Amino acid sequence: MENNTVQHRLPIEGADYQILAGVNDANLLELARLTACRVIMRGDHLVLSGALADVERAIPAARRIVDLARLGMNFGVEEVRRAVADTGLNGAVEVVEPGSRVEETRIFLNGSRRVITPKSPGQAAYLEAIAKNEIVIAIGPAGTGKTYLAVASAVDALRKNRVKRIILARPAVEAGENLGFLPGDLQEKVDPYLRPLYDALEDMMPADWVRRALESRTIEIAPLAYMRGRTLADAFVILDEAQNATSAQMKMFLTRLGLNSRTVITGDKTQIDLPRPQESGLLQVERILSGIDGIAIAYLDAVDVVRHRLVKDIIEAYNADEAEQSEQ
Repeated sequence: MENNTVQHRLPIEGADYQILAGVNDANLLELARLTACRVIMRGDHLVLSGALADVERAIPAARRIVDLARLGMNFGVEEVRRAVADTGLNGAVEVVEPGSRVEETRIFLNGSRRVITPKSPGQAAYLEAIAKNEIVIAIGPAGTGKTYLAVASAVDALRKNRVKRIILARPAVEAGENLGFLPGDLQEKVDPYLRPLYDALEDMMPADWVRRALESRTIEIAPLAYMRGRTLADAFVILDEAQNATSAQMKMFLTRLGLNSRTVITGDKTQIDLPRPQESGLLQVERILSGIDGIAIAYLDAVDVVRHRLVKDIIEAYNADEAEQSEQ
């Protein structure tokens, strides 16, 4: 080994080696490519070798993916890229350490044997806000985990008997399509608008649990209009795609809040499909509810995107174009 090359041996006992390496060692190859280190598994250690600065940068990212493999959480090269991309100016990667803010906001879903871990400081702050406030308004672009983390928090609250039911609502607003031309009865017409909520639930709970909870109305998924006239007590209530709720609908929804209830409102101000965008209830509550004790507004941005890496680039490109257009 050359004098300017160092080697670090990272223990990986308890990790699922197949998950850690990835298909055809894709995860280790990606870590090596991004950090300019040589990365190999040797016995019960992950061996990192290369220039000192490169190895120091690779160690925290390697620790993060080893932790995921120990939890049995399947991941791919996107998670490896995120671990390396989180490197700060000082060369350190923010990793999940015992007692850290991200560690404290982990959600353990026993039914599916999964652990939901915030993948950015913004997501950690969002989950922390949900834990500490009766109403949380999450504003950010697509792919930042607004809905997914809210549903995970709701499932966790239900599992711990903090609430008796989960209510998930969405405005059935047409985004370029005409609702009336969809086939079927009213429920069949609105189901496509509610599908993302079903998908999030089914990703966190066994399918038979979801089915039984829906049948017993322990979990209810409905259009926003169905909330009128109700009092939602002992419930974790989520209003998704809130940018498409009018001011009147938003007031109606917020005044449904009953005793021992939590409410999370999620939306993206850049994707308003209302005929008059200025009437969006999300824009109004952002303006008039900030500063009220018990209500928190969590902002997520492109840094918090957890979908394909291109989603982050696409969002940034649109933001740059909008900024350029506004200057003209």
